This record gives sequence, C-alpha cells and structure tokens, in this order.
Amino acid sequence: MVREKQVSGKEGGRPGYDVLVIGAGPAGMFAAYELAKQPLKVLVVDMGRDIDKRHCPMKEKGYCVHCTPCDIMCGVGGCGTFSDGTLNLRPDIGGDLAALTGDQDRAWELVNCVDRTFLRFGAPEGALLTVGPKIEELKRRAASVGARFIEIKQRHIGSDNAPTVIGNFKKELVKKGVGFLLETEVDDLLVENGTCSGIVLENGEVIRARYVLLAPGRRGCDWVSELVTGHGIDARYGGIDIGVRVEVPAIIMDPITKINRDPKFHIHTRRYDDFVRTFCTNEHGFVVKEEYEGFIATNGHSMTNTESENTNFAFLVHIELTHPMENTTKYARSIAKLASTIGGGKPVLQRMGDLRRGRRSTDDRLARNLVTNTLKDVTPGDISMALPHRIVMDIIEGLETLDRIIPGVASDYTLLYAPEVKFYAMQLRVDRKLETNIKNLFAAGDGAGLSRDIVNAAATGIMAAQGIIEVERERERES
Repeated sequence: MVREKQVSGKEGGRPGYDVLVIGAGPAGMFAAYELAKQPLKVLVVDMGRDIDKRHCPMKEKGYCVHCTPCDIMCGVGGCGTFSDGTLNLRPDIGGDLAALTGDQDRAWELVNCVDRTFLRFGAPEGALLTVGPKIEELKRRAASVGARFIEIKQRHIGSDNAPTVIGNFKKELVKKGVGFLLETEVDDLLVENGTCSGIVLENGEVIRARYVLLAPGRRGCDWVSELVTGHGIDARYGGIDIGVRVEVPAIIMDPITKINRDPKFHIHTRRYDDFVRTFCTNEHGFVVKEEYEGFIATNGHSMTNTESENTNFAFLVHIELTHPMENTTKYARSIAKLASTIGGGKPVLQRMGDLRRGRRSTDDRLARNLVTNTLKDVTPGDISMALPHRIVMDIIEGLETLDRIIPGVASDYTLLYAPEVKFYAMQLRVDRKLETNIKNLFAAGDGAGLSRDIVNAAATGIMAAQGIIEVERERERES
C-alpha cells in the first residue's frame, strides 16, 4: 500500500506540491527557476547526487568502477555539467525552438534568457562571435568541398568551472524556496482518469502534485519510453546519432577552434548521402567514458585551467528508421552493446590508418602512434567489428571530406574511439505550453526528445514552466 512521501530537511517542504520536476538537469533547473517567481511549491527530484558530491573515481583510478548511478550522467546539473561546458547560443542547434514556439523571435528570446541566467551565476562574460573574415573563410572552405560550416555564437564555461556555476544556481533555487529530493529514483507517474497527479518512487511511496514536469535528461531515455507505453503518452520515435569520438593533435584544430571553439561542420556522404556532423569539440581536452545500463560510450571534456596536447570531437552519423523497425533507441543500444562486447566493457580505440587498411589497432601500434590517447581505459581493436558497415563508411568518407577543410584531421595517426552515441529518446508530442496529452503532465529537455543540448534543454524548461503558470492562472480564473 502506498503512502504519502514526507520530505524533510532544509531542502525539503511539506507533503503535497504545486509542481514536481523530475530531473535536475538544465531543463529541470531552469523550469524551477521560472516557477520560483510564482507563489508555487516546487520540488525537484533526481536520482543523482548534489553538485558538490558528484565525483568520478576514474580521475584517480584511471578506469571505470561502475558507480550506480553514474556521477557523470546523473545529479544536479545533469550530464552536461561535466561536458565541455560550451553554450551554443542558437535556437536551431541542439533542437528547434522556433518549431516548438511557433515564433522565431520568441525562440531567440529564450536563448538570450538562458544566456543571461548562466552569466548571472558565474559563466564567463566573453563569447566567441560569428562575424568577421575568418568566419567567412571557414564557410567558403567548407562550401568548396560540399560541406557546410554553421556559424554560432558560443560561450565556454569549462568542465572545471561548470560545477561552480551549477552550485550557485542551485543555491539560488533553494533560497527561493525550491525543494530538492536527491538520490531518489522515480519509478512511475501517478495518472488517474487521464490526469497526472503525482509520482511513484522506487520504494512505492507517492508524492502528489497538481502538475508534473517530465525532464529526466538523456539518462532517462529508456524510462521515458516505458512511460509512453504504460500511460499512452503520445510520442514518436526520433532520430539518433551514432559514431566515434575523434582525437587529433590540438595543433591541427587550433586554427579552427581559435575562430569557433566548438565548430559545427555538416557533411553529406557520397556513397549513401547520409548526414554526418561534428559535435562537442573539446579544445586541448580529454576523452572520457560514459556509463550506461548494459554498455559504455565515450564523450569529451574540456577544462578551463587544465589542458592536454590533443583536441577531440564527436563525429556522428544521423539515423532515422522507418516501419517496421522504428525504435531508434533500441537500435542504438544494440550497437552500443555490441561495441562494449568487442571492447570487453571498454571503448574500442583504433587508429584511422588501421581502419582504412582493414586491420585492428594493437598496443604496439598505439605505443608508436604520433597521437597519445588521453583516455587510457580502452581496448585497442577494430571499429568495423563494432559498428555497422554503413556507419563505418560514412565515418571514413566524412572525415576525409573534413580533412580537405582541416588538413591533418584524417591522418593515419588520428585516433577513433567507439562508440559515441547520442540518445534523444522518444519525442513526446506536446502543445505550445509543452503539455502532453496527459492532463497536467508537461515535458522538457533531452529525455523527452525536445532538445539535444544544454541551451535548448534549458529553454524548453522555461517554456514548460511558463505553460504550467498559464494553466494555473486559467484554473484560478475559472474557480
């Protein structure tokens, strides 16, 4: 028999809330920040730990100890907290805010609001702009080989500075009366007669609220899919991105990253006409592991105060599936699990030259390689044994095209880590308020398939909060 959850402590509140926010990533935190402007009782629930307690043991041990839950993926700030910390300040990168809002000007307003909020809590003032002859030259070079360079205003927080910014943010939320229930997993939604009225925790306890915001982040993709099936939430399968993490000498990328810290190049491959893109460039950064249930993946970090001699970036192939196999998340997981099997539970590492020649990389070849891998907990191997042939060919062709824009990026000594997988979950169908077909259930962020980066996730959090406020005011007028 379930009972009401009593939340105690300095960050808690009384039983019964106006709004429950599932997830303490950018979507959840920005939603809470907007909701805190109103006389509403708000509780944020997250399975991870507080920002000052999140710590990956790999920094000391050099290998993954399989923490549950993973401190890199879960906790206050979300999985973006320990990423490069680059804010891409455009509404059409990492999502499509214009489509969600139906208003291009409104989309830009949201991006600017997110930027101002990060600045308030300690993000650096300087930003890389998108104008000038160097930007134009990059666009010309990309166009000359059939690719596209996307100019983006960017702000770099840094993986080492992000926890401070997030910590300041969280303190302000607590000061405004927002409660946090951390290290607590939500098992299910409480849906009664087509209306969401709370959540069910993993121990069976219930917390009730008038509104629930579903914003579990990328880590919650599979769980959201279960909710879709269990409660009949309208949704559709979105695309996925599968590829590798590329690591090259920083000197190769420096001329580009000095112009745009996280350069976005879009390429269509010759053989299959597939869409391939660069993503999450970490200037003088480090390749890291991500721990998922049943498999591992790779990502990149870039610090403000600590540098390596390498630069890394994701190189991703976009995949859309159609009937009868539409479940892109299941497909991506199957690939990632195969890669984890090939790597013995570690990422597979291969030199570009070995991949071209159809041979696996070995410890000896890596020891003699001109580029030294920053992630040590890897298995030298053959990526073509781990990823589908089509994706491998897209990666080779795409990198060779990119090499004509950035000479040296596809040299034999370039390092490729697999897998790099970006899950975007099922895209929940929402209205302009970001309310689902389940009354009083709203959605935001990556876990709901409505965004694919920090800025867009935060913006959807703001939109959902404003939607809740609008519905609440309508309810008050009717009463």
